[in-house]
Amino acid sequence: MARGAGRYELVAAGVIVTDPSAPMHTRLAHIHTGLLEVVRTHAPEAVAIEAIFAHRSAASALVLGQARGVALLAAASAGTPVYEYNAMTIKRSVAGSGTADKAAMQRMVGLLLGEDVPGPHDAADAAALAITHHAHALQAQAVTRASRALPVPPAPVRPLPAGVRLGGRSRR
Repeated sequence: MARGAGRYELVAAGVIVTDPSAPMHTRLAHIHTGLLEVVRTHAPEAVAIEAIFAHRSAASALVLGQARGVALLAAASAGTPVYEYNAMTIKRSVAGSGTADKAAMQRMVGLLLGEDVPGPHDAADAAALAITHHAHALQAQAVTRASRALPVPPAPVRPLPAGVRLGGRSRR
């Protein structure tokens, strides 16, 4: 994802597909290798990942946690900073509502990019995450610039009350 001329630009999109019948360690290794290749190929400035959320199924939560850990490892191995955003923040940033459904999110991602994201809905979800990070990074940069531009007034110096001394007892 890149931003230029007032619009987001899709640099690349896709998903890493694993064989569901393969052992978990093989699937995780495939995800790790695929993510490392993406990071090496595109050299992103940052990696955005969805924050941990409560899941209805403990088994699904465990599998998602393992895949998430592999993604964090791939980013760390490449020395790329990682930023996390929860689902509500992503929905609010892209669609304007923390309760937006998948269809609304895909529609807004397509409008913000000027094109539909090719591939399965997971690719559009990743694009929404990238858009969220760009929006938050731009906001953080603006706040930093604004805070640097403001002069810092000196703290007012007030005389101590009579008989009070800093760092010791008062003298009488």
